[in-house]
Amino acid sequence: MEYWGYQLILDCSGSPKELVTDRSNIHQFAKEMVERIDMVAYGEPIIEHFATHDPDKAGYTLIQLIETSNITSHFVDKDGSFYMDIFSCKPFNNEDAISVVEDFFRPEKIKMHFLTRNAD
Repeated sequence: MEYWGYQLILDCSGSPKELVTDRSNIHQFAKEMVERIDMVAYGEPIIEHFATHDPDKAGYTLIQLIETSNITSHFVDKDGSFYMDIFSCKPFNNEDAISVVEDFFRPEKIKMHFLTRNAD
């Protein structure tokens, strides 16, 4: 069966805080992820620090548009956890994506969910 889209969801914990709070590291991560999963970036990554009013949720959010959809992540300053989604109508290699996450953030634990999307 052919699917319309593919979605990788990663819930990661135990990353060193200095990696998830480093805007430059997150920027390089976005660039490397696009390359390693063979996508085409649409513009530069958007990286903004959010939720500073709530220390339990404060952290950087990343949005990288790609020609086939997007890569998004939210990084939590307090505990080194982060949550990432890759959605694309073009197939990609999940293991390559996880390898990039491990290279840039060294999480102790990764929970993975993978969905195939089709409106029919």
